[in-house]
Amino acid sequence: MMTVVVNRNDPRFDTLKRGHNARFPSSDADAPDRILLCSSPKEIAQALRKVVAAGLRPTVRSGGHCYEDFVSNNPHGAMLDLSLYNTVDRDGENGPYRVAPGAVLGDVYLALYKRYDLTLPAGSCFMVGAGGHISGGGYGFLSRLYGLTSDWITAVDILTVDGKGNVIERRVDKDHDPDLFRACRGAGGGNFGIITSFRFDRLPPAPREVAQANLIFDWATMTEDRFTQVLTSYGDYWEGRGKDRDTWGLFTLMDITPAKRGHFGIYIQYCQPDGTAKDLSVLEEFLNRFAPFQPMLLQAHGSLVSRHGPSIAGRNIQKGQESLNNVRDIAVRPALDVTIGGGGSGAPTRGKYKSAYMKRSFTPAEASTIYRFYNSDQITAQNSVISIDSYGGAINRPGLAHQTAIAQRSSIMKLQWQCYWPDASGDQVHLEQLDKFYTDLYTGSHVDPHHQGTPWGERYEGCYMNYPDSDMLRYAYWPELYYGRDGLYAFLQQVKRKYDPNNVFHSSMSVQE
Repeated sequence: MMTVVVNRNDPRFDTLKRGHNARFPSSDADAPDRILLCSSPKEIAQALRKVVAAGLRPTVRSGGHCYEDFVSNNPHGAMLDLSLYNTVDRDGENGPYRVAPGAVLGDVYLALYKRYDLTLPAGSCFMVGAGGHISGGGYGFLSRLYGLTSDWITAVDILTVDGKGNVIERRVDKDHDPDLFRACRGAGGGNFGIITSFRFDRLPPAPREVAQANLIFDWATMTEDRFTQVLTSYGDYWEGRGKDRDTWGLFTLMDITPAKRGHFGIYIQYCQPDGTAKDLSVLEEFLNRFAPFQPMLLQAHGSLVSRHGPSIAGRNIQKGQESLNNVRDIAVRPALDVTIGGGGSGAPTRGKYKSAYMKRSFTPAEASTIYRFYNSDQITAQNSVISIDSYGGAINRPGLAHQTAIAQRSSIMKLQWQCYWPDASGDQVHLEQLDKFYTDLYTGSHVDPHHQGTPWGERYEGCYMNYPDSDMLRYAYWPELYYGRDGLYAFLQQVKRKYDPNNVFHSSMSVQE
C-alpha cells in the first residue's frame, strides 16, 4: 500500500482535518495543508522524510483525541495520521507483544484477550488511539492493580530527526538510547519523534470477571454540609484504606454533575488480584462508608464511563432502584464485556479539559467551591462534569518515577474537568467560566502560596499531560505542574536537545529546549 495524501481540494479534507475536539483547527487557515494517512512504519518514515525535506512542520495523530491545538492547528504544515497502522500482535512466537500507535484501545483489549489472554491497564474510552495514550502514561480501571501503560513498555520503535534533517529509525530500550526510552515512557507524545511501535516483553493477565455497582446521590437532599461529608468520605478512603494492597483491585469514579440533573454518583469496579470477584468484602466495605448518606445502589450494565463526550453529564436514573443494602445490585460480569462496553467517545464536539492530581483528601473549602458551582445557574456548570478517579496502588510503587517520565507517584486521586458545548458562539463564556472555577478551587490557604490558582503544594501533585490545558501556560512554572520538581523536566530538555535538535516536533506545551 501507499500513503494516502489528502489535500485541501480533496472532499475528505474537511472531515479529516478535525480531531475529536471540534474547536480545532481554530480556523480554516490554521488547518494543515495536507493529511498523510500512513499504514506501516515504512510509509510513516517515508512521509516524515518528505515533510522534513520540504521544510514543513509535522504533527502526528493516532486517534484524534488531543484536547488542545497541538495537532490540528498546523498552518501550511502536514499532519501524519497513523490510524490505519493499527496492528496488535507479537514479534515471533515468543517475542515481545507489539501495539501500533494507530490501534484504538478497544481493539487492543480484544486482540490481547483473544490471542494471548492478556490485557493492558489502559483507558476506559475504547476509541482513543494507543499512540498518545500509552506514550503519555495512560491509565484506566486496572491501573491501581497493574500500574500505568507506560510502566509496562520494554522497548519503543521511534523515528527521530537529527541536526541535518535526516530521519533516524531507532529501537530504544534500557540498553539502547536509554534516555530517550525513559522519555517515551510518559512524555513521548509530540516531543521527540514519531513512535511507530510499543513493545512489551510481558503484560498482565486479563481478569476473568469484575464486580460493578453505582452509588447515586440525590441533589435535592444535598445540603452543602452533606455534600462536603460525601466528598470527604470519598477522599478519606483513598488517603487511608485505599492505600492497602488488598484494595488495589478497587477502582472508583465519582462524577460531580450539575444539580439540575438531579443526581451525581460513583461508579465502582472491583476484582481480586487473581482476576476473580468471588470475595466482595473490599467492595462492600467501600459501599458501607456511604450508607449514612442513603444513596441508591444502581446495578451497572457494562461500564458507565464514557470519556471525551458530552453524554457523561446527562445520565438519567430510572425509578425503582433498590436500597443500598441490596447486594443483588452488585453485578459480576465477564471482565472483557465491561472493558469494551459503553466506552465510546461520542460525536466530535467543542470541549475544554483540565486536570489535577491529589495527594490528600478534599478540604471543606474545595467541597464548598464545587458545591456552589454545580448549584449555580452558570451555563458552564450545566455543561460540565468533574470526574474524580481513584488512583495510587501499583502506580505508586517506589522507583517508577525515575524509570519513566511520569513524576506523579504519590497521588491518591486524579481529577478531570470536562466541559462541552455545540458551537463557536459558546467558546468565550465556557472557557472563561471553567477557568475561573478551576482557579478559584485552587486559591486559598490549602494551596502553596507561590502556586495559587494551581494544584501544587503539600496536598497536590500537579496536572496530567495527557489532559493538556493551555491555560497553565500563564504560569512560568507550568512545567513543574506536569513534570514535577525532581529534575525530570531538565532531563527531558537534555533528551530534546539530543534527539530533536531542530525542534521539529513541537507545540505550545512541548518540552522546551
